[in-house]
Amino acid sequence: MEQKIHQGKNVKRFREMLNIKQEALAYDLGADWNQKKISMLEQKDVIEDSLLKQISAVLKIPVEAFQNFDEEQAINIISNTFDNCQQPASVFYNSTINQIDQLIKLHEEKIALYERMLKEKDEMMVRLEKLISK
Repeated sequence: MEQKIHQGKNVKRFREMLNIKQEALAYDLGADWNQKKISMLEQKDVIEDSLLKQISAVLKIPVEAFQNFDEEQAINIISNTFDNCQQPASVFYNSTINQIDQLIKLHEEKIALYERMLKEKDEMMVRLEKLISK
């Protein structure tokens, strides 16, 4: 049994993930669009390709995402991959950035900037003293 992908629901899912209201999407699509028309569009099984391209441009999501995304398949992939969270925690967090090193680097950059500012201040003071003494 092949399940058909509901393009309207996919538009709604992605719109909601981006936290965009129906009115905002209608506004971005043009003057002949309104909230009610977006609501009706989100109920359609199949949306015309030209309209999908417009929506794709507005939401900055590829057309293929609306045409191919199937929530049940995604859930199946996730549940089969993670085996009910029996994996060690290291599977979920694999950071390659040492945050302490980053903090030290930022601190050293801050010190270097402060030293440059002090040097420029000293140079400015010397110039001002020369101007005053003339």
